[in-house]
Parts: sequence; C-alpha cells; structure tokens
Amino acid sequence: MLKGEAIWALGAMSGTSLDGVDAAMIHTDGEVIFEFGPSEYRPYSETERATLQAALGKWQGDDIAAALTVCHEAHLDVLSRFDGVDLVGFHGQTLAHDPKGRGTHQVGDGDLLAERLGCPVVWDFRSTDVDLGGEGAPLAPFYHFACAQKIGATRPIGFLNLGGVGNLTWIDPRKSAPQDPGALLAFDTGPANAPLNDLMQQRLGQDCDLDGRLARQGRVEDGALELFLAESYFRKIPPKSLDRDDFALMLDLVRELSDADAAATMTAMAATAVMQGMEHCPELPEKLLVTGGGRKNPVMMRMLEVGLDCPVEPIESVGLDGDMLEAQAFAFLAVRAARGLPTSAPSTTGVGTAIGGGRISRPA
Repeated sequence: MLKGEAIWALGAMSGTSLDGVDAAMIHTDGEVIFEFGPSEYRPYSETERATLQAALGKWQGDDIAAALTVCHEAHLDVLSRFDGVDLVGFHGQTLAHDPKGRGTHQVGDGDLLAERLGCPVVWDFRSTDVDLGGEGAPLAPFYHFACAQKIGATRPIGFLNLGGVGNLTWIDPRKSAPQDPGALLAFDTGPANAPLNDLMQQRLGQDCDLDGRLARQGRVEDGALELFLAESYFRKIPPKSLDRDDFALMLDLVRELSDADAAATMTAMAATAVMQGMEHCPELPEKLLVTGGGRKNPVMMRMLEVGLDCPVEPIESVGLDGDMLEAQAFAFLAVRAARGLPTSAPSTTGVGTAIGGGRISRPA
C-alpha cells in the first residue's frame, strides 16, 4: 500500500478465553484511526471449544489438525460476512507461549485464508519479535496509542485488557509515535478470566461467572491470595508476558474452598495482580479504561475501583468498543505491517529495538 493511504482493514481475534472469534473493520493508514467499521462475533460451539482446549500447550509438529480445522472454519465463517475489505489481520489461536524457551505458537494458516477470502492476509504477528529477543506480547499497545489520540487524551492514560490473561498499557499521548521513548509501557499483569472460567467449567459446567454472581456470594481467602502474590512473576520488571496456563496453581490454591469462596478469591487474584502491575507505571494514569470480558464483571471492577488511586471505567465511557478492541488492533497492525511500520518496541515487548512483525499472504 502507498504511504499515507487509508484503507479498510478487517481484523480477527480469538483470545485465550476461548469464547469465539471477534472480527472488526477500521479505516486507517496504520497511524491514525479515521473511522470504525462494522463488527461481528462468532461464538465457538461446546465441541469446538473442547477441541481448542485439548490443543493448548501443543507446539508445531504436534498433532493439532483438529484445532487447525476449528480455527480455519470459525474464522472463515465470520470473515466472509464482510464486504469492502482491502486487507485482513489474522491473529490465529494461541496454543502455547514460551518466549524465552520454545517460542510462541499461534495455530492458523494465512495462506489458506488469503486464498479462500480473495484478499491479502497479514498473520504470524508474534514470531519475529520473539526471534529477536522480545516477549511477543502484548501487541495491542500500538493500537492503544492510536486510540488514546483518537479520543483526544492529553495526559497519560491506561488501557487494561481483562481477557483470559490481563494486560496493561500505559500511554503518554503527547508523544508523536508509539515507538518513541516514553510513549508506552505494556506488559501482562497476570491471569484474568481464563482460570476463573476454568473453575466455573470444572465445578458447575458454566462458561463463566456471569456478572460476578457467584463471587459476590463468597469471601476472599487471604491465605490463598498471599500465596498467589508470592509468585516470582510479580517481582519481574516489565515488559513481561504470560501463557494462558502459567498460573494453573490458582486452581490448586482454591481447591478446598466452596464454589463461592473460590470464585471470590480468584476474582481477587486477577484484580490484585493489576494493582501490583500499576506500581510499574511511570506516573499514575489520568484514568484506567477497561476492555475485555472482565469489565462486565461488577465484582472485579469494584475491586479495582477500591484498590487503585485513579478512576476505573469501562472503555465504552470514551466511545470505544471493549468487545472488539483487540480485533480492531490486529486490523491496525496489519496495515502497519503492510506499510513496513513497527508493531512492537522495547517498552512493549522488550525487543531490542522497534520492529515490524507479520507475514503477508496474497491470493494467487
């Protein structure tokens, strides 16, 4: 694409919560968000979710054929619903993430999607960053920077994504570009919804603690919370990132608790991890804008409001879509990749210098 040319990009995201595929369009040149377009959500069936769950922790070379089929079919189903698409950003489904060991593994084939959709597809966003010494995550911060400028922020602001894993982006919108020194700080705060969802599935056969109803009935077990916070991850200096199941110990810590107390304690773990993470911010953000499924949990949101010294608001309070922000982010990153612009930097993933990521596949 030509430098400075705005196009309609379509992004897709299937997160670690394994609920489904979000897809959203934006009109952008990879630097400025000019317009938000339509969006769609395609939930996974119980069978599809179980197939993906069974593939978690597997790497290239392992038997992931069933998970690959689910990933492709679900993404093609939702992405084919859009018209007027110039470029697709396809994240795929993360099965394993070990940046200082085996690398990172997102299942999904951009070549196949490009052929089936009939338009260029940018994919494999994380590998280059990991190969060059970065964490490969989080990648949404460059989009968060554009969003902060879009809403007219003039002072440092925070974006908190409470998906399967929690991640925090601290933004100084007064900087000219996201790769500028001091523009961003980003890292995974800790587990968020993934272990809580696993608890609900294992004990009650439910996908999540809807509206925090179960946690509201319980009591936080301080001993379990203290053991959780003793994990070495919280003492690491960011940038840093997590795999979905890095904190599997959470389920062990609440094993003897009632359902309600276990839900309350795991909700407190997610919220307290954010509080610990906020201590790394260069200065207190003017407000913390919350995206992802966790913003719909009143118990988790209330814990954050009480525990933090800045306002905590769902991202809809500034006119952004908390369900589609990550899908929009990969549309934005796809355009940056096509233009040869950086998609990560030392302050977001710990990579040595600002770099671009992603492979581009084009239909024959």
